[in-house]
Amino acid sequence: MRLVIAKCSVDYAGRLSAHLPLATRLLMVKSDGSLLVHSDGGSYKPLNWMSPPCSLAVSAPDDLQADAGITELWTVTHAKTADQLIVSLYEVEHDSAHDLGIDPGLIKDGVEAHLQKLLAEHIHLLGDGHTLVRREYMTAIGPVDILARDAQGASVAVELKRRGDIDGVEQLTRYLELMNRDPHLAPVVGVFAAQQIKPQARTLAEDRGIRCLVLDYDAMRGLDDTASKLF
Repeated sequence: MRLVIAKCSVDYAGRLSAHLPLATRLLMVKSDGSLLVHSDGGSYKPLNWMSPPCSLAVSAPDDLQADAGITELWTVTHAKTADQLIVSLYEVEHDSAHDLGIDPGLIKDGVEAHLQKLLAEHIHLLGDGHTLVRREYMTAIGPVDILARDAQGASVAVELKRRGDIDGVEQLTRYLELMNRDPHLAPVVGVFAAQQIKPQARTLAEDRGIRCLVLDYDAMRGLDDTASKLF
């Protein structure tokens, strides 16, 4: 991984256009080719990024750009969509490379891992006609808990949590954005599944077209609810 702290501006050109004005930011270039642009805030979410497959080309500025203070241009081009992320560097404060080795991946706690296994076994809880494609479907930024197909054959991405909050919805949103770029999967709809879902998370999910599903862990394990029965 290469980490660069630089005074820069960023432009995204493609199906959507976006501009980040001149400021000091952290640029992360990962071994898979992706580039992420971070500010000193906003938790884990980058301000802008380009996911693989993509290529990074470094070039010198023209005379007009050099007069404006630009010292180097990074042009990141997506191989499938031809979208471009253009980073104009003005001043580099830090530039280092680090070999992080092979990551073992996220190890979920016992309940979340068991929820994933149980929902895969009871995939009908997503709705009639749903079928399991696979658990832990890998994307460029991490694994989606469950990939399924609905009765019409459309792709369904499921993110599982014990307690569903806004961070989980944001995580699923990023997965969906990547997966919907894949013509073999698109269109992909999202399901946010948890034992409890906070009202703010439900509001955000539904605003983004993501369906919410509350899971009964004990019922999925086949345990009787004796407390609510008279006999």
